[in-house]
Amino acid sequence: MKILYRSAAVAHATGPELDLDQSVLVEDGAIAWLGHDDEAPDSDVDRIVDAGGSTIVPGLVDAHSHTTLPGGSHWIDRIEDDTEDLMAAAEHNGDIAHRAGIRWLRDVGAPRRDGRALSLTVRDSWVGRHDRPYIRAAGTWIERTGTFGFTESAEDADAVEAVVSKQIDEGSDLIKLYVEGPDVDTSTWTVGEVERAVKVATERGVPVTAHATNLPSVRAAVSGGVDCIEHGTALDADVAADMDSRGTYLVPTLAINASWESFGSTTTLERFTGDESATRMAERKERAYDSFRLAVDAGVTIAAGTDFGGGSLRANQLAWEIEHLVDAGLEPWQALAAATWIGGDLMREAGAGRLIVGGPADFFFVHGNPLQDPSALWRVWRIA
Repeated sequence: MKILYRSAAVAHATGPELDLDQSVLVEDGAIAWLGHDDEAPDSDVDRIVDAGGSTIVPGLVDAHSHTTLPGGSHWIDRIEDDTEDLMAAAEHNGDIAHRAGIRWLRDVGAPRRDGRALSLTVRDSWVGRHDRPYIRAAGTWIERTGTFGFTESAEDADAVEAVVSKQIDEGSDLIKLYVEGPDVDTSTWTVGEVERAVKVATERGVPVTAHATNLPSVRAAVSGGVDCIEHGTALDADVAADMDSRGTYLVPTLAINASWESFGSTTTLERFTGDESATRMAERKERAYDSFRLAVDAGVTIAAGTDFGGGSLRANQLAWEIEHLVDAGLEPWQALAAATWIGGDLMREAGAGRLIVGGPADFFFVHGNPLQDPSALWRVWRIA
């Protein structure tokens, strides 16, 4: 089947301008040709689609997701749900993510069931499905023994090495360390322990990322050599500069704050209602934005992720995160880059978030110019 999409704009997200009057030929699910309308091979095609007025966007990359969890205001409670319910949540998440133009999910942790993280089971079951995103999946979060209890745990450096090796043997695409606990003034792992985990994973070609929100945890994770910091809501200028020099990515998950604010009027949960909660959430948002700006000013590479499932957002709300990256200081095209090809680079997937002739037709169409107006990403017209 050959389909020619004619007269669209294209948002490559490598600069602030659209490429106008563009056509794309898709043959058997791959991009066979991409260029100006005047040169489009419009003979010997099965179908021509008038895409005039729309913008072609590369498939989005959600760089922080939890495919098997439903999200919402009770997201923490859902981690202990029955396996059948979590698998059903994954199918729903994959469906709505795909229809929102999200073609890649970087799953950074899932509950462990039947001897394996559910994220790996879902990833494997979606291979070859054109109605679901591709997944690059971590196993279960790795914490220090006694921190939370819903993760895999390790007591010391030898134990964390063993858990990392086991997860790689099970098929994990990346390793997720949980580098903090209830005490915001300490890191649960030392720099040396993080280094041991990173060394084992690196020797086997697997990246390591770290859940780290407080400053001591971020410092330990960055000094220990992780590839990425998830959240990073309490950075300072020194650690931001260290991240830049080491090439450590940041996935800031800023829209979580807006999601929590919305629960103040849509739930009766004490965590989100009342003046004290509103003040606490406003302070958290301000701290997260300040940290994000420090990272951007230092030159840290930003990838976009929602934390859906493991946080309160849903699987089709990456556009919300992109809007908040812009609100916090990025140009719209930079925010879209964070949610497309930069996310692909983080996953070490050269074709993810890019339009490449010969590559898969993982793009979608929106009304509006997302390089100027990120809200255009909510106005999805169709998926290629």
